[in-house]
Amino acid sequence: MSRLENMVEFVSGSPQFRIKETTEDTAPLYNYYGQSDLEADLVGMDSNGGDGKQVRTFDKVNTLCPGDVIFSLISGKSAIVGVKHRGYLYTQNYVKLVAGNEIDSKYLAFLLNEDQSIKKQFQMGLQGSQVLKYTLKQVKELELPDLPPIDRQRMIGDLYFYQLRIEALKKRAANLEIYILLEKLREAIHKL
Repeated sequence: MSRLENMVEFVSGSPQFRIKETTEDTAPLYNYYGQSDLEADLVGMDSNGGDGKQVRTFDKVNTLCPGDVIFSLISGKSAIVGVKHRGYLYTQNYVKLVAGNEIDSKYLAFLLNEDQSIKKQFQMGLQGSQVLKYTLKQVKELELPDLPPIDRQRMIGDLYFYQLRIEALKKRAANLEIYILLEKLREAIHKL
C-alpha cells in the first residue's frame, strides 16, 4: 500500500475570498467550476448551464484543463475535467490531482469514487466532525490498494466512465419518456 501523496501532485484551488474582482473589460473573465460541472464531467455530458458564476480579475488564479482529475472537498467525488470546462477557475473547495506515471487518471477517479477501503478511510476521518467537508490532509494521507499494471488501470478507468455515461443516458431517456407521457395526458385532459 502507498499513500496518495506519493503518487500524485496536489494543486489546491484559488481561495475565492482573496480574488480581487474588477469591472475592467480588459481583465480575463473566468467561469467558476461548480458541483454541477463535476457531476456533468463524471458522466461525460453537458451540465445544465452550471452555476453560471463568473468573475473578472487580473489575479493569477488556478484553472482547469481537459483531462485534469478534480476532487471536490465538499462531496468527496472526483471526475475528469471535460473539454467544456477548459479554463474554468476552481476554488479552494476543489483540488486538482496530477497523476504520475504509476497511476492512470481515470483509474484514480474510479478508486476515489468507488473503492471500499478508501470510502472507509473517509468515513473514519469524518466521524465526530459536524461539518461534512473533506480536508486536503485526509486526501493526501489516503492509503491506496495495490495497483494493477497501467494497461489494466486504463481498461478499468475507461469501463468505469463508459458505464457512468450509459447510466446517465438511460436516466435521461427515462425522464424524457415520462415528460412525453405527461404531455400526452395533459392533451387528453384538454380534449375532454
